[in-house]
Amino acid sequence: MGSNIEWLPTQVPCGSCPLRVRQEFRDFTEVELEFIKGSKRGELHVAKGGTILEEGAANQHLYTVLSGWGFRYKTLSDGRRQIVNYAMPGDLVGLQGTVMGEMQHSVEALSPMVLCIFERAKLFMLFEGFPQLSFDVTWIASREECMLDENLLAVGRRTAVEKVAYLMVFLLSRSIKTGLLGRSGVDIPITQQHVADTLGLSVVHTNRTIRKLVERKLISWTDGGCRILDAERLALIARWEDPIPRPRPFL
Repeated sequence: MGSNIEWLPTQVPCGSCPLRVRQEFRDFTEVELEFIKGSKRGELHVAKGGTILEEGAANQHLYTVLSGWGFRYKTLSDGRRQIVNYAMPGDLVGLQGTVMGEMQHSVEALSPMVLCIFERAKLFMLFEGFPQLSFDVTWIASREECMLDENLLAVGRRTAVEKVAYLMVFLLSRSIKTGLLGRSGVDIPITQQHVADTLGLSVVHTNRTIRKLVERKLISWTDGGCRILDAERLALIARWEDPIPRPRPFL
């Protein structure tokens, strides 16, 4: 592994996982917890900018994000990049490579990240003996599809201002639920290049659009990224409807 990625023995036992106490997530039964414990093979500690998974590479493991921000992206042969989604605590990373044999997208750390490492072979045992957990994997994949649908709608049909407003509210909503941000806000660690690569805009157009939202005192932009100042007005601009909260699974 590169110098910005380190595989370490388990530092956070599954029984005391901080995600289990959050209302966002469904907790495990004791039998499920024992299976998860037996499947975990350590933790991946990734520095900001580290590549966790690479498009076209075979993937031997599954990962659950324990802390930090990441993003999933695809590239064209000339290097142009499309960010397709963002990875936050509780998200499952690497399922695509496990099912299809190789990764169809890459995953990069947007901030320092910690990911739990699970054996790929254990996935098949999960389907054999743990119906609720196997349904959870299906649910996670379906939820990812739903988010991609929403993101495609934003890219294809929203105006530039609506697109940026949507992205900021989308990231804020997800980060609050997973414990990355409090409602008072900390900077969302993205650059304007990340925004452009997510929304299919040029950097120049992105900069002009962000300036409009800054002038309206809806967001502020610092070296650390974007800070949301008025989430309610951003949601109105984006025509955003937050999904009804319900416990969601994680592995």
